[in-house]
Amino acid sequence: MKKQLITTALMVLAFFGCVPTSQAQENFKVLFVLTSHDQLGNTGDKTGFWIEEFATPYYFLKDQGVEVVVATPKGGQAPIDPKSNSEAFQTPATKRYFKDAAAQQVVAATKKLSKVKAKDFDAVFYPGGHGPLWDLAEDRRSIALLEAFYATGKPMALVCHAPAALKYVKASNGQPLVAGRQVAGFTNSEEAAVQLTEVVPFLVEDMLKSKGATYKKGADWTAFAVEDNGLITGQNPQSSHLVAEKLLELLKKRTH
Repeated sequence: MKKQLITTALMVLAFFGCVPTSQAQENFKVLFVLTSHDQLGNTGDKTGFWIEEFATPYYFLKDQGVEVVVATPKGGQAPIDPKSNSEAFQTPATKRYFKDAAAQQVVAATKKLSKVKAKDFDAVFYPGGHGPLWDLAEDRRSIALLEAFYATGKPMALVCHAPAALKYVKASNGQPLVAGRQVAGFTNSEEAAVQLTEVVPFLVEDMLKSKGATYKKGADWTAFAVEDNGLITGQNPQSSHLVAEKLLELLKKRTH
């Protein structure tokens, strides 16, 4: 009887929008876009997306009742950067992922970017890894998708190397979308620290500055993210949870 009363009380509170975040289930739908690229330049090494930057926001949002759909330029299996599988980089979210057959199947059977539309989602999230520097930065479907999210005022979140996908995205006035906006992304010093400055096709920090962005950063390897008029960007893997939090906050503001 007591349990029924508690359940009824929560339903009443939910009706009036008073249930704490942990109890309220949102009906948001978020598109995650991962890289399809798995070659680290001419090194012969593999790359892809950084598993922590996917797993952390994926579970954070799913646990809040958010529906998540995952797409890639090619569809099918999204490549995980093997370096991100190292024990040193494991987190509760990545460990959960590797025990979660359903989540692994989502990554194994991603939708093609050409098959998804901004109108069907409330927001978009781009996890990083070095892969996006080669494909998402240049992919016309990704560029068009981000421009569509921007045009409809829907939140966009990109973390670590994923802001590379903004390289050729334009605002409605024809100028770079990031021009005049506060943005973050993987720093030049962080790229130097992983000894890939001469391997990557461009540096995220330099590219954002060249497009007229007001580039912001925190200390290397610490959580740092900024939001500017619906565009959320995070600096590094440590920022993925913060970016996801900011995205959910924006989604909730849009519905109230």
